[in-house]
Amino acid sequence: MSLSPAHVPSYAPSARRTPSWAAGPPGTDTPPTSEVPHFAPLRVQGGAHRLRRLVRCRRRAVAAGLAVIATALLAAGAGPGDAERVRGHPVADPLPERRTVEMVAAPVRIADGATVRLLRPGDRVDVIAAGESTPGGGEARVVARGARVSDVPRASATESGALVVLSVPRPTAARLAGAGATARLAVTLC
Repeated sequence: MSLSPAHVPSYAPSARRTPSWAAGPPGTDTPPTSEVPHFAPLRVQGGAHRLRRLVRCRRRAVAAGLAVIATALLAAGAGPGDAERVRGHPVADPLPERRTVEMVAAPVRIADGATVRLLRPGDRVDVIAAGESTPGGGEARVVARGARVSDVPRASATESGALVVLSVPRPTAARLAGAGATARLAVTLC
């Protein structure tokens, strides 16, 4: 495409043309109005981010408001009868003293020696006493619950059963000794 000299702009000062709107009297040098063309809607990316930021700021504002209200309620709650309390710091009720339970090692003869061979130190067992008055139909009761096996001595099982050492509280050890003298004892793994 070749350009004719009429299409080539001239940059000489004398060749400068003044616009048609500026040729009028002074004060009329504003350009004429023109119609603005119709544009498609403008869609801005990142609107979801702004929404999340707005919600996050509201959460912070709500949390700060709740903290202020809680502090005011705490400060207002201390009355003249609470002289020993420090304002704003509630005093917790004292915890009841926890009694330490003295654990003892209780050797127990279990009637079924094969069951004792299944036990290992650290296992938890329930000890059950069955009355010997009627074979197979005696009254059974739980003598110890959740007793920890301390030791399983390596002795041969006899007709009278096998020995196992349990770690139990002192009152439970007394119940085990009494039940072992009058009934046959069995264990179940917990």
